[in-house]
Amino acid sequence: MAYISIDIPAGVFKHGTDLDSVGRWRDANLIRWQNGSVRPVGGWTSRKASAFAYAPRGALTWNDNSVDAHIAAGTYEKLYHLTPGSTVADITPVGLTSGDLHATENIGYGGSFYGLSDFGTQRPYDGVPEEVTTWSMDTWGQYLIACSSKDGKIYEWQLNTSAKAAAITNAPVGNGAIVVTEERFLFALGAGGNPRLVKWCDRENNTVWTAAATNQAGDLELQTSGELMCGIPVRGRTLLLTSVDAHVATYNGPPTVYGFERVGTSCGTISRMSAVAVDEGAFWMGSKSFFTYNGSAVQEMPCDVSDHVFKDINHSQKSKVFAVNNSQFGEIWWFYPSGDSLENDRYVIFDYKEGHWNIGELARSAAVDAGVLDNPVMFDTAGNVYNHEVGYDHGTSETYLESGPVSIAQGDQIAKVNEIVPDELNQGDVTLTFKTRFYPNDAETSHGPFTLSNPTGARFSGRQVRMRINGSELKDWRAGKMRLNVIPGGNR
Repeated sequence: MAYISIDIPAGVFKHGTDLDSVGRWRDANLIRWQNGSVRPVGGWTSRKASAFAYAPRGALTWNDNSVDAHIAAGTYEKLYHLTPGSTVADITPVGLTSGDLHATENIGYGGSFYGLSDFGTQRPYDGVPEEVTTWSMDTWGQYLIACSSKDGKIYEWQLNTSAKAAAITNAPVGNGAIVVTEERFLFALGAGGNPRLVKWCDRENNTVWTAAATNQAGDLELQTSGELMCGIPVRGRTLLLTSVDAHVATYNGPPTVYGFERVGTSCGTISRMSAVAVDEGAFWMGSKSFFTYNGSAVQEMPCDVSDHVFKDINHSQKSKVFAVNNSQFGEIWWFYPSGDSLENDRYVIFDYKEGHWNIGELARSAAVDAGVLDNPVMFDTAGNVYNHEVGYDHGTSETYLESGPVSIAQGDQIAKVNEIVPDELNQGDVTLTFKTRFYPNDAETSHGPFTLSNPTGARFSGRQVRMRINGSELKDWRAGKMRLNVIPGGNR
C-alpha cells in the first residue's frame, strides 16, 4: 500500500482534451485559492432589492468633497443615483434617447458585406451586431459625468437629487463613450458620430471644446480601421481601445496638447465595458483572447480556459461583457453570456497576483470595486443591488472544484483505493466525490460523495481518477492536499 497525494496547483485549466488537464483543476464554481488552499469566494447580501426596472449596464462609485459616498448606475433608458443607504433617485436627463435592452443582429439591409447575397435576401445570423446600450461614467471633481452609447450626449450631474443630469454646454454629441484623463481633460470618444475621432475639452473647463490659441481643447482622428470603444487612465497615459487595436494618449502640453501612439494591433476589445486598469497594467477581453497593456506595449495573455470561454460565449450579446477589479484579492472578473443566454450568466477570473485563471457561474450585469464602499457592489439583470464578499451565503449556487484526471496506477495496471486521508481546516466542511476511468474516453464511474472523517474508508478502482470537492454552504471552508491509500492491482 502507498499514499498518493492529490497535489494540484492553483488555477483552472479547461482547454483542449480531457487528458490535457492531467494533474490540473478542470472545473470550478464560486471558489478561489488563497495561500495554497481552496476556499469559497465571499457571499453576497441584498443592498437594494428591485432598485431598477432593468439591468444596469455601467456603474460608478465616488466620494464628493465632503467624503460622502455616491453610487450611479445606468440602464438602457434611465440614469440613477443611490445613496449609501440605498435611497434611489432618478436623475435621467430630460430628453435622453432610449437605447436597446438587448443587442440585436442586423440581418437586413446593411447587415453584412456588400455583394455577399442577392438584394432582398435575409442575411445569415452573422451580420453586424447592434450593440446593447451601455454607460461610460467618470467624475469631474465631485460631479458625475456620464454618456449613454445610444444617446451620445455628455451629461453632468451636480449632486442634487432633486435635479436631473444635464447636457454639458458645447460638448460634442453622437459620442460612443467618455473618459476623464489624469490631466483633467474630458475625452469624447467617437465624437460627433465619427468612430475614430477623439475630441477633448480645455483643461479644467468642460464647456470649452473649440480649439484656440488661448485654450488646450483639441481633437484628433485616430489612424485605425476600428471603432473607438472605451478609454481608461493608466499610469501617466490614457489607454484608448478600439474594436481592432489599442492606442495611448500622452499629454505633451501646448501646442499639440496630446500625442497619440498605437501600442497594439489585432487586440481590440470585445465590448465597451471589458477593460480595467490596475497597478500592474490594463487588462481586457477581446473577441478570441485576453490582452494586457504593461505601460509600453500590448501583449496577448496565455489563457488556460480560452476554449471554455470563447467556444461558449454568445457572440450576438458580446456587448454585455463587462470587467471589474476585485482588488482585495487581486482578481479581474469578466462576466459574459454563455450559449444562447441573453444575459451574463458566467464569469472568468484572472488572478493577476498569482497568475492563474478561474471560472464559474453567476448572473451580474454591472459591478464596481470596493474602495469608496467597504465591499464590491454588483447588479443583476433584474435590477437588484448586492454587497459582495460578505459572509458565505451564495443563495442557491453550489461551491465546488473538480480536477482533471489524476493517474493512480502504473502502466496498464489497475489501482484500488481503500482509504481517503482528508486535509481541511474544519473536519466535515467538505465532501469528496471520485470519478474513475480505465481509459481516457471511457465512461466514468462515480463514487461518493464521502463525508470525511480522519481517515475515511472508501472502495473504488481505476487507472485514473478525478476528484470533486463540494463545500458546505454558509461556511468559510478550506481544502488542502487530499491523500488516497492505493493498493496496486492487476490488469483489467
